[in-house]
Amino acid sequence: MTCPECGDERLPFTVPSELREYVPSEPASVLLCPHCLHLDPTEDVEAELADFTRISSTLPEDRDVAAAMILATALLSSLALHRQRIDALLDRVEAAGIDPLLALDRLAADSELEPNFDIESRRQQLLQLRD
Repeated sequence: MTCPECGDERLPFTVPSELREYVPSEPASVLLCPHCLHLDPTEDVEAELADFTRISSTLPEDRDVAAAMILATALLSSLALHRQRIDALLDRVEAAGIDPLLALDRLAADSELEPNFDIESRRQQLLQLRD
């Protein structure tokens, strides 16, 4: 399925059950564009936990942690609307021993990603909100 924002092929993946409450609509799976990070809930029964290196090689190796990080990043498209979800996801990343702000820096520097929002600007806003 192609992305409605950029036309790239979207990546279906199963949302780990412990993360579903942090995704709007609490879907079992989502479609995520590996180029622009556009996120759509879906009920794709064939989806698996994705190979997140298709999105960025800078994501954590642990798939559950990578899922939390990429979901939080995709939700940054609407920080005001999803702030609590983003905070909860980033807290999970941090609890796994990964610095989520450093991970956002790395994602912002990834030349393959072109979301419709500026990751670095949202990182700065997030930093101010989390202080």
